Amino acid sequence: MFDLITIGNISIDIFFQGESLTFKDNRFQLAVGGKYFADKVFESVGGGGANVAIGASKHALKTAVIGKIGNNPFKKIIIDRLKLNNVSIKLCHQKNNYLNISTILLAKNGERSIIHYSSPHQKIIENKQDWHRLANTKAVYMGNLPDVSLTEKIEILRFLKKNNILSFVNLGVSDCRKTKDQLKKLLENIDVLIINNYEFSEMVKAPVSDINFSDNIIKWYIPYLKNNIIIITSGKLGSFSYYLDNVQHVPAQKINHIVDTTGAGDGYCAGFISEYLKTKNITQAMKNGVKYASRIIAKIGGN
Repeated sequence: MFDLITIGNISIDIFFQGESLTFKDNRFQLAVGGKYFADKVFESVGGGGANVAIGASKHALKTAVIGKIGNNPFKKIIIDRLKLNNVSIKLCHQKNNYLNISTILLAKNGERSIIHYSSPHQKIIENKQDWHRLANTKAVYMGNLPDVSLTEKIEILRFLKKNNILSFVNLGVSDCRKTKDQLKKLLENIDVLIINNYEFSEMVKAPVSDINFSDNIIKWYIPYLKNNIIIITSGKLGSFSYYLDNVQHVPAQKINHIVDTTGAGDGYCAGFISEYLKTKNITQAMKNGVKYASRIIAKIGGN
């Protein structure tokens, strides 16, 4: 029995940092035909599924990840890194002709630009055995999976609810831009939703500047979720929780030097989930999410 199974991407992340990578006006200035030399290069396993599983494992949870691993030269690196962090790969599918890779250019202030490639893939659950394996846990985290159909996501969430397995879901912009009717079918099956302020803006079809996150915005925009736990992160403004008409705010932690913002959201999710599963205390979970995310952005890599 696992404490947490994560569903999400598993990637190879290759970071480059150097003086020749000119960063100006919040953009890297790279000339067509130019050749640039990095002063530092760093390789890591990334992706939301891997990052949250590794983060939860570091918080002493027994974790596994459901994702795809390609039969390519990066396979051994991925498997070794997950095993090193005590994350089970028993639920992963190893595929031919599959690649998930990111090249990440890092600026001095920790901001980054990501060039990402992932082989097309859609199915999470491929056979009956996968359903049995998915039931072998106390909780499931589903990360941002833009290529997976809404129908399959709903099917998985309904299965978790039927089996009394706690679900934590982090939606990306592509899902949040779906129609309100489509979103309702998904959201009504979620126990805990974790998104950022811009994703919430896309979800409720309102400009982020018009939303006062200190108010009970769930009551106004998505009242059918008032009995669910909703967490909204807002960068330097901290994070907000909404549950049973109660609104709580936890400020962001001041960081003297940000090294790399990659995986900050995954870090918050890992910290929040780990503490909530232990204590069922939303405020403490939010504080732990902030604490662990702050650790993530103080170094290179998302875990």
